[in-house]
Amino acid sequence: MKIIHVETVLSAGAFAGSHSWSSTRSSLLDAIGAVDWPEGSGSFTIFPEPGKKRGAGNGVTPIKSGLMRRLERAGWKLEQHIPIAARRQPGKIDAVLQTEAGPVALEWETGNISSSHRALNKMTLGLLHGVLAAGVLVVPSRAMYRFLTDRIGNWDELEPYLDLWRSVPVEQGVLDIVVIEHDATSTSVPRIRKGTDGRAVK
Repeated sequence: MKIIHVETVLSAGAFAGSHSWSSTRSSLLDAIGAVDWPEGSGSFTIFPEPGKKRGAGNGVTPIKSGLMRRLERAGWKLEQHIPIAARRQPGKIDAVLQTEAGPVALEWETGNISSSHRALNKMTLGLLHGVLAAGVLVVPSRAMYRFLTDRIGNWDELEPYLDLWRSVPVEQGVLDIVVIEHDATSTSVPRIRKGTDGRAVK
């Protein structure tokens, strides 16, 4: 899988410039880049079918699952609750790595664009309250988005709002957005199956 862009939205304090974060970030990007389709192929080739119609295009959850397995083997904990908010707590975080500076949180987008905003808000709040050391959101590029479940969160629709998250007065920590894209397209590979979550097809 290609990583075509990493946007550092927030970067402040000692952890942001530490060897610990540099090493964690590098390992995480390597794990994201190692995600492949078909599984075991060593590259990411997607079936080039738009996902606007129900049942068409490619799912997202199996892509995420490949990364989650890699992270779990590397010591990350999956589906973790972290006390980010003072009142009602937001949902679980996809993957969390404990570091000396605090937890590093990763969210892989499988929902719509509002889900992407919630994920960034959740991690920004964690940084603001000093609960997280870093937060990372993985989203598809516009080119990849068109072949996935319709209305999936994507980079192009998040970019106009970056100044909002940058305005949060975080004293310590990092917030990154990692933009991913397929290596190639081919009608010879299988579509990525779609899972179901309630009425949503992912």
